[in-house]
Amino acid sequence: MRKIKVAIVGAAGYAGEELLRLLMRHPNCEISVITSRKYDGMTIGEIFPRFAESELTFSTPNVDKIIEECDVAFLALPHGLAAEYALPLKDGGVVVIDISADFRLRNLAQYKKYYKVDHPAPELLPDTVYGSPELYRDQIKTADLIACPGCYVTSVILAGTPLLREGLVSTQGIVASCMSGVTGAGRKVDLPFIFPEANESLRAYGVSGHRHLPEMEQELAVAAGIDDIKINFAPHLVPVNRGINSTIFFDANEGCTLEKIADAYEKAYADEPFVRVLKHGALSDTKHITMTNFCEIGFTYDDHTNKVIVTSCIDNLTKGASGQAVQNLNIRFGFDEKAGL
Repeated sequence: MRKIKVAIVGAAGYAGEELLRLLMRHPNCEISVITSRKYDGMTIGEIFPRFAESELTFSTPNVDKIIEECDVAFLALPHGLAAEYALPLKDGGVVVIDISADFRLRNLAQYKKYYKVDHPAPELLPDTVYGSPELYRDQIKTADLIACPGCYVTSVILAGTPLLREGLVSTQGIVASCMSGVTGAGRKVDLPFIFPEANESLRAYGVSGHRHLPEMEQELAVAAGIDDIKINFAPHLVPVNRGINSTIFFDANEGCTLEKIADAYEKAYADEPFVRVLKHGALSDTKHITMTNFCEIGFTYDDHTNKVIVTSCIDNLTKGASGQAVQNLNIRFGFDEKAGL
């Protein structure tokens, strides 16, 4: 089988570095183009010494070059920038896998509300497939523009979808309390994320109006089969490099039992290569999933408050970003879904 040629646009960030780590060992891929305006002309070994043996060199993004040389392009860019590359690349026959937030939301009004600007390429939304393999695998197989879910979102929707889909929990009063390592903020110098500020500190932020909230609500509503759902989302920053631990609280519907909860997860994820559901009472732990593409889910039922409590852990850079993107690539091109992962 011919190796497909890959471009990573925005390869100098944490998500870009993770894509490099995964794709350099992928048996079906050859990295042809890596871009960074800041590091144009520098080798990846100069920026990421772990890759010192590679001869890959950063270049300024050039759409024509990517179209000429590549089959697929990963866009590891800030929101608002990905759309300007997605349109010409898709028109040029390149499959686009976007890790930014530009194509995740289907509602233009929601995008403007949470990102404070009009959507940069609304004409692409009808052809975009939401890149959660466990939920949209069949659509991903033929998609030319794949929007990878957000990191917090991945942990929450994988935990909540089976319960809502089976009607075991209420669509009202859902609370997601989530903790993330500092790499979730990106590879930049920003005062709240430097070592003296983040170390020995655990703090909430963005508890009202976080940009991942509408994406969570969008996908949980799909799972529940309703038009709209509202939840509380409380993200926290913790002093670790990578990993997300989400604890989600649901009100149990009448007739909900531990057996039915376990059956719902079994039905949803028994054949999923990257979702690991724990036995009742065992709760997920980030140390079990960092540097992997796994989502680990634990659950319990609290009869004192009639709550179903679910914990969900992922690595924010792997299953929450670049690993999930590679999983989408594998599905799209018919490779072993675990290749490179």
